[in-house]
Amino acid sequence: MAHTWLGWKSLAERLARTNVPPDLQAGLHIGWAFGGACMVILGIIVIATFLGRLRGAKPPLLPIAVIAVVYMAFGAWSIAESGGDLFFLGVFVVPGALLGIAANGQDR
Repeated sequence: MAHTWLGWKSLAERLARTNVPPDLQAGLHIGWAFGGACMVILGIIVIATFLGRLRGAKPPLLPIAVIAVVYMAFGAWSIAESGGDLFFLGVFVVPGALLGIAANGQDR
């Protein structure tokens, strides 16, 4: 949720110094907040899945693999769209890759 509150505060301050119409800023804020909520929901799914596996259950790993692929793809797109800003490597690509490794399907 830090993404939603702290990130938006910084972005809103920068937008306030421009001539962004209020409806555009509101739309950006709504999308930003939705992205933050989605990140929390995905985190809950991942944690619940792996807690279940630690307890001996066998919940499917497909949702985790999909989250991993989407994170890596979104990170790659973000790097390209931003002109090569590697900030997105650490925020999306690396976590997605680590999640993909964790969801490799190997049972012990």
